Amino acid sequence: MALLIGAALLVAQLVNFALILNERQKLSLAQNQGPAITRYAAVASDLHQAPAEFRFAVLEDASRRGARFEVGRESAVAEDAGRDAAIEARLTQTLSGNGVPAPEVRAQIRGEPLDGTRRARGGRGAGGPVLLLSARYGEQWLNGRLLTPRPDPWLTHRLGAATLALYLIVLGATLFVAMRLARPLRDLARAAEGFAGRGTPEAVAPRGPADLRRAIEAFNAMNDRVVALLDEKDRMLGAIGHDLRTPLASLRIRAESMEPETERRRIAATIDEMTAMLEDILVLARSGRDREEARAMDVTALVDALVEEFRELGEDVEMEEGARQVLTIRPNLLRRAVRNLIENAVKYGGAARLDVRSADGKVRIEVRDRGPGIPETRVDDVLQPFARIEESRNRETGGSGLGLAIAKAAAESHGGTLQLRNAAEGGLIAALVLPA
Repeated sequence: MALLIGAALLVAQLVNFALILNERQKLSLAQNQGPAITRYAAVASDLHQAPAEFRFAVLEDASRRGARFEVGRESAVAEDAGRDAAIEARLTQTLSGNGVPAPEVRAQIRGEPLDGTRRARGGRGAGGPVLLLSARYGEQWLNGRLLTPRPDPWLTHRLGAATLALYLIVLGATLFVAMRLARPLRDLARAAEGFAGRGTPEAVAPRGPADLRRAIEAFNAMNDRVVALLDEKDRMLGAIGHDLRTPLASLRIRAESMEPETERRRIAATIDEMTAMLEDILVLARSGRDREEARAMDVTALVDALVEEFRELGEDVEMEEGARQVLTIRPNLLRRAVRNLIENAVKYGGAARLDVRSADGKVRIEVRDRGPGIPETRVDDVLQPFARIEESRNRETGGSGLGLAIAKAAAESHGGTLQLRNAAEGGLIAALVLPA
């Protein structure tokens, strides 16, 4: 906005400067040449009215104070010289107004000064350009050489300074108004980008014009409504989880006394699957509004502890040596995300290799497997809840479709991302990328 306003004002001021300078130069020329033309017309009028024996005296008396007049058979301005049509038109008009017939006039501006002592008496006009005026009456020409005032050498500088001052004043006032609008809008945009349904939204202080203040107040009110809806959702999910766990536990107890044993095992497995799926759904739904307190913790140690848990269960899980990476995290939420990635790697790839390292201001927790990977067209799809590459509804082969979604939500709640890519040598690499 500042660049656009500045450029527009600059162009406008340059055009305005050029127009004013042109007009002021014309006005200056007119003011400098006007007295000389009037003086020449007055001498021509006196000469026209004077008797023949007094004409020489009229010319002698007029030829002083930076002017020289003489009568001759030739014009002082050649016909093909650099004549000034505008001055000739003004001279014709002035002569006509003084009652002097002039069938032909000529005018020219030269930079040469007058000769002799008369130039020295020229006063403030000494050293200025010479205006040559010539008017024919009868067979003779009245030639006049008149010294005009020197043009103002500081005209361009003064106009430039005035134009620059006006430009800076207008630009400063415009930028002040623009910043008064931009700052509240920037705060509003930052608050909107920072609130993703997690934690307490930032309240934006209303400021700026009335319309902008109303927009900010409406945004704050909308945030409050969104938070209230999310809190209500959490309470509802907690109630659903509590209400469903109770009948599931009752069914499990009843199933223990059922016969035959094969049916009992099937029912118990189904109840366990429903319980696990319910737990995944509740974790996913609450991950964005996790109430766990964030604290500084060694992420490398956390991942190493998870690796040891899986190794104690006999799983092929290993971790590469790495430096300590201390981040401010929600340990339980991040632990659940890494556990999901390890479980996927073991289930679909047979093994998991973990690596924690720092690069470019980010901490990457990578989990690599030796499985078939994911088709490139499905990489984004598997991050959605209940999306599975294996289309069966069997939890043992296809899972609930919530593991990666939970890991993604956990990464985003820490201000990071979950990245999936197929390794060149085979297998899938799942990386939690967190800000350092």
